[in-house]
Amino acid sequence: MPSEKQAPKLTLMFREYCSLCHKMRDALQPYQAEYGFDLDIIDVDDDPVLEEKYNELVPVLLAGDTEICHWFLDENKLKAFLDQEAV
Repeated sequence: MPSEKQAPKLTLMFREYCSLCHKMRDALQPYQAEYGFDLDIIDVDDDPVLEEKYNELVPVLLAGDTEICHWFLDENKLKAFLDQEAV
């Protein structure tokens, strides 16, 4: 019996006061509904290391350590990643 493929897990580096962060989070919702991925939202201001690493880039969407996009949701890159994961 083949094992079921686990849903991919994405991470959104986020700031509460960042309007681009809220827009990216909201734009991810239909994709999350369609593809069923887990989404961790991490506020970079809660961790000095993350704040230094991602400071000017947030929001940043990651799959593991791989950046899918930053500032704006790149729907083509996201779909390509999710479609690849679904295979």
